[in-house]
Amino acid sequence: MNVLIAEKCGFCFGVKHAIQLAGEMLDQGKNVYCLGSLIHNQQVVDRLMDAGLKVVNDVSDIPTETQGEPTPTVLIRSHGCSPALLDEVRNRGLNLADATCVLVKRAQKLVKELHEQGYQVVVVGDPDHPEIRGVVGYAPNVVVVASKDDLTKVPRCERLAVISQTTHSAEDFGHLVGELARGDFHEIKVVNTICRETTRRQASALDLCQQVDVMFVLGSPHSANTGELANICRRQGVKTYHLQDWREFNAEFVAGKSTAGVTAGASTPDWIIQEFIENLKRL
Repeated sequence: MNVLIAEKCGFCFGVKHAIQLAGEMLDQGKNVYCLGSLIHNQQVVDRLMDAGLKVVNDVSDIPTETQGEPTPTVLIRSHGCSPALLDEVRNRGLNLADATCVLVKRAQKLVKELHEQGYQVVVVGDPDHPEIRGVVGYAPNVVVVASKDDLTKVPRCERLAVISQTTHSAEDFGHLVGELARGDFHEIKVVNTICRETTRRQASALDLCQQVDVMFVLGSPHSANTGELANICRRQGVKTYHLQDWREFNAEFVAGKSTAGVTAGASTPDWIIQEFIENLKRL
């Protein structure tokens, strides 16, 4: 099987930082709790849990008193969280380690500043994504728009400011900004908060789609940026499979195909990508 690999794929710097920070604290013997999955890749999270990382869904699940163990350290994942959650961690007397991606921090800061400047803030993205749940906590009445149908949620106002989820599709963001521009707003301020690495990965996948018979996008089904990669490839008309790893592969996927393309989301480790490529080449 002829296999082509996207020029840009795999771990981004934000994910690398989060994993490195977690590993360093565990090596130091710290009692580390993470609020939700550190990144959207269960294999990586499982390895960290084997090293001692504890994953909980709520701050209340973390004991404040632990006999014979260091004071718990709460690790904020790369997706970030709301200011209210940070305050709750501090008020409970827990240590705090922040692995929030710097680009997510920029989006958080922008939401706060734009609100203080008098704008109605709109965030384009998935309202159920942890990044968005955190970002909207930085100002009151932030409106989240996931599709054209959500535009009715945007209230009438004089000044509108629009940003994006960092892993969102630039194409979808542009379409929704265009729709908002049709509205009766005196001023619209648009700040592109999409991660450049996300944009480069999407462009690399687009380029690869023109050269292959079938595309494989590797990553968690819960990873927003991986899902966007798969959607972008499908829109090009090439048969696309979104798989977590080689275990989900079926030989029928490449029946009658001669050239396959492989790309991966920002939370997909190199070892999963390499294992998939090597097995695919052997066919």
